[in-house]
Amino acid sequence: MIKDISISSSLQDYLEAILNLKENNGIVRVTDLADYLQVAKPSVTETVKTLVGLGLLKHAKYGPLVLTKQGQEVAGKIRHRHEVLKTFLTGVLGVDPETADREACLMEHAISRDTTDRLVRFLETAVKPEPLF
Repeated sequence: MIKDISISSSLQDYLEAILNLKENNGIVRVTDLADYLQVAKPSVTETVKTLVGLGLLKHAKYGPLVLTKQGQEVAGKIRHRHEVLKTFLTGVLGVDPETADREACLMEHAISRDTTDRLVRFLETAVKPEPLF
């Protein structure tokens, strides 16, 4: 297993976005990521440099963004936490999917990583969402 690293919520958002774009489009470029996250391309370029420096991403100038093995694993864990929280919000609390998606992200970033991980583990084992209607 690859060592788990601690990264900022902003970097987590970038990794999750890259993973989603890769799965939906097959290839991810800086412009795609800027559009997806609704941020300026220079901001994306700087963040990409940080992710490359952390060993989570590969990027040649003007080339596509490619998650490394570690980047793929970290992004997958981030998305999994997000999806579990979103499923709880929609399936148990009846929150509409768009609001649940937004608020799952807010929840991830408002509480500590340890607390988020504990909540996700609890929800994975203790809560079995049933249809509300």
